[in-house]
Amino acid sequence: MPDFAGFPDGKTAFARIPEPFFGELLPQIDHLGELKVTLYALWRLERMGGEIRYLLERDFLEDETFLRGLAENPDDAESALKEALELALRRGSLLRVTVKLDGELSLYFFNTPRGRAAVAAIRNGEWQPSGAPRIPVELAPPRPSIFRLYEQNIGVISPLLAESLQDAEDTYPPEWIEEAFRIAVEKNVRNWRYVEAILRRWHERGYDGRENRRDTEKDRRKYADWEA
Repeated sequence: MPDFAGFPDGKTAFARIPEPFFGELLPQIDHLGELKVTLYALWRLERMGGEIRYLLERDFLEDETFLRGLAENPDDAESALKEALELALRRGSLLRVTVKLDGELSLYFFNTPRGRAAVAAIRNGEWQPSGAPRIPVELAPPRPSIFRLYEQNIGVISPLLAESLQDAEDTYPPEWIEEAFRIAVEKNVRNWRYVEAILRRWHERGYDGRENRRDTEKDRRKYADWEA
């Protein structure tokens, strides 16, 4: 392998490395592969844009130059990578979360406040497929609260009604609440008691997305004249 010839003349891009890396993390790392994986992840993630930044295992595997630095024999490179990643995960410098998307897919984050927040959101189910091959997973937009749904679809919230809304938000899953409001709007019954009746029916009989749209005209007339 040729010796390093030095950095080139002219303007050179720099990668930022957090200060605690040198004072806290570097003294702990005693495995060369782990050190290389950690530095590589820092560099790759720094170059990425967007709200959510993570690497896939294939991002490491597709970089032949990086892999040659882990093992001289290409057949050993993948196992060397897996070992180094596991060490970085155990160390806590990297975080991993797995999602089901055409099989299981592991996402690797650096252990920063942004990385921890993204991992927590994904573990809570707050993600969706992006349709982009390189970044296949994105964070889902936050679900609107029941109060926002009411104001957007029905009207002003009275103090007395606020307590009922809070009870419903504490009782029913967010997707039920969103769907119930959606049905009320489609049926043109912009009435909280109608929304609440839908939620109670699902609670008693079970929620089935296929049945959500089969609310009868009789039910619609039953609740149409109720006051919010």
